Amino acid sequence: MSIALIAFAVVVAILVLLLFLAVKITREYERGVIFRFGRLLDPPKGPGIFLIIPFVDQMVRVDLRTVTLNVPPQEVITKDNVPVRVNAVAYFRIVEPNAAITQVENYMVATSQIAQTTLRSVLGQHVLDELLSERDKINAILQNIIDEATSP
Repeated sequence: MSIALIAFAVVVAILVLLLFLAVKITREYERGVIFRFGRLLDPPKGPGIFLIIPFVDQMVRVDLRTVTLNVPPQEVITKDNVPVRVNAVAYFRIVEPNAAITQVENYMVATSQIAQTTLRSVLGQHVLDELLSERDKINAILQNIIDEATSP
């Protein structure tokens, strides 16, 4: 009788453990990108509570809130050969969680790199007077180039 009781307790403990592993909760601003045996399940799960198959499914949480990315200071030589040191801030948010996880190895690093490269490239095409007087125009050019590069 005691062996049966111990076996029953072990089975119940295993079932409770599997239930804890299967239940996932994402917040309103998160989505869960699910991979089943390495294959992407569509659409992303969330927000709220949902179940996954333990040891079969793998979930990656994606934050959909706007991220403020501080671009490190960049040394740029303007078109009129004046060295300038500039820093910038880039704002972005994930619109397609599946694409952010499956198409880019690390979307944070990729966005930072494209922002730095674009900043140096665009500022190098202008003279110092334009940098100081036409900031809005240059910001629009930077935004368009970065948007085109990061929208996929």
